[in-house]
Amino acid sequence: MDVSVVVTVLNEEGAVDELHRRLATALDGREWEAIFVDDGSTDGTFARLRALHAADPHIRVVRFKRNFGQHPAMHAGLVRARGERIVTMDGDLQNEPEDIPKLLAVLDRADVASGRRLARRDSPGRTLPSRVINGLLRRFTRVDISDFGCAFNAYRRSAIEPMLGAIGRQKFTKALVLSSGVSVEEVDVSHAPARSGSRYSPLRLVRLALHVVAGFWPQPVQWLGVTLGVVCTLAATAIGAYGIGYWISQSNFPGPLFAGAGIVLVLGVQGFVLALIGESLGRIQRDVEGRPLYTIEEEL
Repeated sequence: MDVSVVVTVLNEEGAVDELHRRLATALDGREWEAIFVDDGSTDGTFARLRALHAADPHIRVVRFKRNFGQHPAMHAGLVRARGERIVTMDGDLQNEPEDIPKLLAVLDRADVASGRRLARRDSPGRTLPSRVINGLLRRFTRVDISDFGCAFNAYRRSAIEPMLGAIGRQKFTKALVLSSGVSVEEVDVSHAPARSGSRYSPLRLVRLALHVVAGFWPQPVQWLGVTLGVVCTLAATAIGAYGIGYWISQSNFPGPLFAGAGIVLVLGVQGFVLALIGESLGRIQRDVEGRPLYTIEEEL
């Protein structure tokens, strides 16, 4: 098999037929397959996928028992892919199948073709947190690409296989693969507006940022603890020195104001640290329990 296309879908009943048609056109003349992973859709998505599977032998389908998330769905498709080159994409038509040949061409000289979204069609509330997360991932993975969040990428099989044990448990599949030291080249891809809006709320983006810190930053709690200790010590010293000087010169030490500000600051930082510890403990619990990433309802 030359090319496997892994497509994650959730409630995309109105998009899968058009996506299949455009995939077939973009991959005409190649030996290809498309693996659609239905991440617990509650509409008629799976019925449409069943019809596509019956009509086209290129189409394979996996249906989850419930919604487990994009990255477990990605894992389910990747472990079933038979192609020497593997393309990953979302099924909401924000990724344009016509760009697949551009991604595949890059694999002649790199292990990973990393999609970079042009003229991104998302709201500022979506793009600003993404810039923060991209900056964190560049810092922690030491890979200088601009768009870690783009799910539209192409990989050589040799780049994917060593990381299959971690993909799905760790979000940001592309960052995980790139952190292994494979070669990468960015490719500009089109980005259409989402038909049903972004599924990433501000709260979910904050949780993603915590996941990045816990998953890609070595010893985050130790670093944050040291930083917190240094900052609080310096702040306490400065406030204390100012308070003593003010007390001597004005005979009136403004203790409550500074004490309150210091307490609020420390509590805010401690809240972030506790959230990070909670994320880390949650990851440890999932690994110790050995729970499956997903359960499958049906496979075509």
